Amino acid sequence: MRAVLIVNPNATSTTPAGRDLLAYALESRTKLTVVHTDHRGHAIEIAHQACRDGVDVLIVHGGDGTVNEVVNGVLQVCGPGGTGPAVAVVPGGSANVFARALGISPDPIMATKQLVELLGAHRRGQPWRRIGLMECDERWAVFTAGMGVDGDVVAAVEAQRAKGRRVTPGRYIRVAVREMLGSVRDDPLLTLELPGREPVTGVHFAFISNASPWTYANNRPVWTNPTTTFETGLGVFAITSMSVWGNLRLVRQMLAKKPRIEAKHLIRDDDLPWLRVSSSTPVSCQIDGDYIGRRDALTFRSVADALHVVAAPVDPL
Repeated sequence: MRAVLIVNPNATSTTPAGRDLLAYALESRTKLTVVHTDHRGHAIEIAHQACRDGVDVLIVHGGDGTVNEVVNGVLQVCGPGGTGPAVAVVPGGSANVFARALGISPDPIMATKQLVELLGAHRRGQPWRRIGLMECDERWAVFTAGMGVDGDVVAAVEAQRAKGRRVTPGRYIRVAVREMLGSVRDDPLLTLELPGREPVTGVHFAFISNASPWTYANNRPVWTNPTTTFETGLGVFAITSMSVWGNLRLVRQMLAKKPRIEAKHLIRDDDLPWLRVSSSTPVSCQIDGDYIGRRDALTFRSVADALHVVAAPVDPL
């Protein structure tokens, strides 16, 4: 089994000792090549070459941004449908939403143990798991995307990261509160289009999900669309009011252990094949926690069985 270990040495939780342990654990079980990323988009380039070389598994040791690059690199060369390398993750970022959604431990040592066991199970005949992804016009999302305030939050956090400040869940929360309060009096710019319905205008921001939870606050899951999974269509969570008290009640619901998320100013739906968000003027956008700039429209499509991943199979219903 040929494998490439892609390491982002600048990710929040990666350490030289952890990287060495991971490589040592894999070398006896795979024909391993280790590559370190050194610039934005480098993981896409590595994935392109791995596809052309016929590599079996791409193992990402980094955060969700590096995972997104690898997945986009695989699909750009091989296309959706699981024809390219399987993607595995050993968390190394601050949130690691994708890994947790696959049932991978956020602890790198425990995740390494899980990975070794899953590779062994594949050798014994267990197929790779296949998951659906979200196509966002020219780019693929693994688990989430957002337009509006959500994009503003990610842009602000990336600006702080560029100044050398460490990205933590606490910093995300502080920035999110600041951006939300700062936009209370802003006019709603977005229009939401859903299958078989009239367009909804007056939307302030929209989250689109391909899995649940939407993100994590330290170890606490944050829910927007609890029934959205890699095996379903997309979930949407959009609001038509920036009322501070109304949105604080929503946040409380999103953090509940048994979330029941509803409000008069909330548009929420699950298992959608597609949706479109447009704006009267370009707004900030993010994909998998990565700021992609300002856009005036994005169309999101659910693509089933798009990618092979190294993860435990889903129990049948």
